[in-house]
Amino acid sequence: MRRRALGLCLVLAACGSGKEEPQLEGQRLCGSTSILGELAPPISSGGSCGLSDGVRVLSVSGVPLSAPATMDCSTAKALDSWVSQGLRPAVGRRGGGVAELKVMASYSCRPRNNVRGAKMSEHGRGRAVDIGGFTLRDGSEITVLEDWSTRSEGPLLHALHEAACGIFGTVLGPRSDRHHANHFHLDTASYRSGPYCR
Repeated sequence: MRRRALGLCLVLAACGSGKEEPQLEGQRLCGSTSILGELAPPISSGGSCGLSDGVRVLSVSGVPLSAPATMDCSTAKALDSWVSQGLRPAVGRRGGGVAELKVMASYSCRPRNNVRGAKMSEHGRGRAVDIGGFTLRDGSEITVLEDWSTRSEGPLLHALHEAACGIFGTVLGPRSDRHHANHFHLDTASYRSGPYCR
């Protein structure tokens, strides 16, 4: 009987939870063991957009992305740092931990906030990623749009916004303007005055 129980535990990989760790795919990128994905082909728009040494990131710090995100290595490393130093510790064991990061945008040749005549967005240089929230292993979701102002999850999202400031050069969320009501805009632009976080 004991052998049968032991065999069952081995099949499940973990007797306590019955859930296996996800097997993440992709090659190691940007000189990091925790950024997985693939090299992106060079992107040239003929204008001020473009990305010559980009990567398509599939996961960072053991957390899969909801969709492959194209960016440069500096941004990939910043995202990896934010997930490992901010997101995962803040969430902890809540809902079994973070299962997936919801990516809303990465490389895109467009002006800021898609406003015609505005300056080129950092998305158009591969230096930005938009995060709309995350899914926990129990299937529950925490999103910027639905939870930013709630008593239950709002403090967590505010802490994550603050944790990104400094890791990224620009951090924009619902307090910045209506364009960021449903996501965090994170980019690696550098400013003499220091990080710009709103």
